[in-house]
Amino acid sequence: MELSEIRKALAEAKAGTGRVTTPEQILVRSARAKSGLSQQAFAERIATPVATLRDWEQGRFPPPGGILCLLRLIERHPDLAEELAA
Repeated sequence: MELSEIRKALAEAKAGTGRVTTPEQILVRSARAKSGLSQQAFAERIATPVATLRDWEQGRFPPPGGILCLLRLIERHPDLAEELAA
């Protein structure tokens, strides 16, 4: 990231106009990335429509509590995503 981009991001944050990334978004993306699966494959593994997974990743709405617990487990133990396929 260039210095000009950092300055722009700081200005947006101060003005309240920048994009906000929630901890839930970070968790969803991290769990999926650590599992090494595409959105489609990961959504299938956690029995969730891919559109819903996209909404969670983009911060449109947060995942429910049970899914957050599952995502925390997958993030810490990516091999669990494989076991879900069985």
